[in-house]
Order: sequence, then C-alpha cells, then structure tokens
Amino acid sequence: MSHHSSEDSKPHFEQGPVQVLFGERGGAYPDGNSILVRGENETLLIDPAVGLHERAENLPQIDRVILSHCHEDHIAGLSLFPDTPVHVHTLDRPGLESLDQMLAIYGYGGPIEAAFREILVKTFHYAPRPDAQTYADGDVFDAGGVTVRALHAPGHTRGHSCLMVEWSEAGAHRRLLYLGDIELTGFGPYYGDAWSDLEDFERSLSWARDVEADWYATFHHIGVLEGRAPFLARMDIFEGAIARRETNLLKFLAEPHTLQEVADHRFVYRPGDDVSFAEAVEKRSMQQHIDRLVTAGRVRALAEGRYQAQ
Repeated sequence: MSHHSSEDSKPHFEQGPVQVLFGERGGAYPDGNSILVRGENETLLIDPAVGLHERAENLPQIDRVILSHCHEDHIAGLSLFPDTPVHVHTLDRPGLESLDQMLAIYGYGGPIEAAFREILVKTFHYAPRPDAQTYADGDVFDAGGVTVRALHAPGHTRGHSCLMVEWSEAGAHRRLLYLGDIELTGFGPYYGDAWSDLEDFERSLSWARDVEADWYATFHHIGVLEGRAPFLARMDIFEGAIARRETNLLKFLAEPHTLQEVADHRFVYRPGDDVSFAEAVEKRSMQQHIDRLVTAGRVRALAEGRYQAQ
C-alpha cells in the first residue's frame, strides 16, 4: 500500500528503518524508486535512481550501496557515491567494469548501441566502478538492527536479485521484499537483452510467489503493496503477459513468418511505441518463445528462416 503526502504528489512509504524514495510518476522509467535502509551502524541505499541527483543535498550519509542488478536505471544515481562501497551480484559485476562491458549486457550492436552508449553517460551518469564488491544468493548485509538478504532471481539479467529487508518492531518480525524489476505491471516481464532469459525469469516468478513478506516493493510504477493478496493479484497480471505474448505469437504464426516479420508485428511493445531498441528486444524476446515452441512441437521451422504453428 502506498501512502500519499499532502506536500506533493509523490507517494510516501516509511516503516521502521525502511523508506522508499519514490521517483517521478511513481518511479516510471527512466526514474525509479530507491530504498533507504537506516540501521544502527550503517545506512544502506538500494538501487540509486536517476532522480536522486535532484535531491542529493537531502540524502543522509550513505555507507553502502546495494544493486539488485546492473541496468542503467538502477545505477543512475551511483555516481553520487564514488567513494561508497557498492555491491552487486557476481554475475552482473562485469557491467560495472567498463562502458563496453555494460553495453554487452544489452547486446544491441550497430547504430542503436552507439546511440545508447551516449545515453548511458549523459542521461544515466554511467561511470565505471571496478572496485565493486560482489554478493551471492543468501548473502546478508547487517546494518545493525536491520538486515538485507540477497535472493538471486535471474531472468531479467543473469545476476538480477531480490532483496529481503528484515527487522523487529514492537516484538514483531517485519519483512519487506524488494523485487527489483519484477515490477508487477501489465507490461509484463522484460527478457529482451543479451543477458536475459525467459525460462529463468519464469522460474524466478514461480519462486517469488512463495516468498512471505509484510510488504512488496518494486523499482517502477507499483511502489509498495501491503500483504500477499494484492501482491499475488499483481503477479497474476505481470506473469500473464508471458502467456499472452505466446498465445498471440501462435495466432500470428498460423501463416508462415520470419523472425523479422514477428518483430515488426510487435508482441512486447505496442505498435507505434517510439522505442529505439524495440526491434532488438522484440527479436530476442520472441526468438526465445519460438525456440521453445519448436522444441515442444507446436511450431515448425520452414525454409528461408520462416516459422509456422502446427
């Protein structure tokens, strides 16, 4: 549940040591919702969003930054903390080594990559962090009276992780599960990068459904949900996008089509959406659907790179 402040239009959420720093328009891209965790010994910041640049003077001293994964919008505020220890899952750490390795996560290539390289630096303030430290599934950050536990949930990226924040309050054990880019929107899961994987994402969604928490927080749009019922309802909508894309793909492949024609039809983005990398994302996303449908015998590969449902 998100609470709105009378001072401005942004939501407000603060429970115990946890505060959500909501971005513009509910954390809509390119902004996002960062998580501030104030412990007795350290103050932790999870996923510093680009909007933090405008509120930098009002931030407390940050002792440690934790990243759910290495994507441009989740590290856009990292340049504000050049001397602060930063932690990322082992599998995503290469993205902080250099701009070239960051671009390899997306795998766009060609003119799109050249344009995105500039966007990473100018819009998202990318700066290498070769000093970044790694974490693995189950690792715990103890800030004093509150802990953050890493839970590997790949699919969006190889190292994408959820982060469980836990503390005691009035004799009760409290838990907030930060979902990163399991964002619970109607757009659905994003698995269109070189380091994305559809079936890993599906396994992560199945796992996440069983995780008990008092609150569930997302980086984009949804913000904070209180209790399992609203969380599971949003999960149904989010996860349902995968089946919807596959169903629509099978209908489209009633007639033979190439991957290029599939990408042009748009199954992830809406036709007309002005997204420079849409074609690359459509191709990579829908190729994964096609490959598993071929393996399952529901689609057959024809000559000249065409596919048809059977």
